[in-house]
Amino acid sequence: MKSIWKGAIGFGLVNIPVKLYSAVQNSNLDFDMLDERDHARIKYKRVNENTAKEVPYEKIAKGYQLDEKYIVLNDKDFEEASPEKTKVVELERFVDISEINPIYYETSYYTQPASQGKKPYALLLSALIKSKKVGVARFVFRNTENLCVIHPMDEVLVITKIRFEEEIRSTKEVKLKGEKTTSSKELEIGMALIAQYSGDFDISSFKDEHWVELLAIIKAKGKRPIIKKMQPKTASSDDLYSQLMESLTKK
Repeated sequence: MKSIWKGAIGFGLVNIPVKLYSAVQNSNLDFDMLDERDHARIKYKRVNENTAKEVPYEKIAKGYQLDEKYIVLNDKDFEEASPEKTKVVELERFVDISEINPIYYETSYYTQPASQGKKPYALLLSALIKSKKVGVARFVFRNTENLCVIHPMDEVLVITKIRFEEEIRSTKEVKLKGEKTTSSKELEIGMALIAQYSGDFDISSFKDEHWVELLAIIKAKGKRPIIKKMQPKTASSDDLYSQLMESLTKK
């Protein structure tokens, strides 16, 4: 596994040199776009909108449009914008992970300490486990400032990127309009239904069945296997209370 970033975790006055590795991978099937006439692959080209000629990757610059004019930036410009943050994941606060709404989570990275950073790395890992806290930090990755939490997992410090507050849209437009009319009896049965389906979270019990079945179709090469069809669930009554009671007896 190849590291995607090298830097350090700033823990007070201690810098812990680490490498980052992607902790997640895409489980979806990898499809190529083809010309349906001869199954040739479709390729995309980066072209100059004025000349219509292809532009080599190394000749592509980044620009920001300001007053109908592009201001071109290079790697040095991005580094100068926040030079002290380019190589340090700076811990700013320690919080209970339950305080972080799941809507903020993005993607995760495993960290691996350099040989000279093993001792402080182990210290931070042990301290987070014992305190049951996570660290909130920020760092620059691919010329973008990121907010993240540092948390322990299987004796490894994991960095999980989280979104900034301004990236989360308001719920005002999707909130229930009008008065809520849930009765106490309906709520009681709803709570009973939740209790009946409650249990420990085991990620291994959740499989991506759609892609498994799709892969079976691909491997069959035209001899399609019998695929389970989703049957719509219908209740015998339109009354909410009756539907809840029926749900309790049909787990």
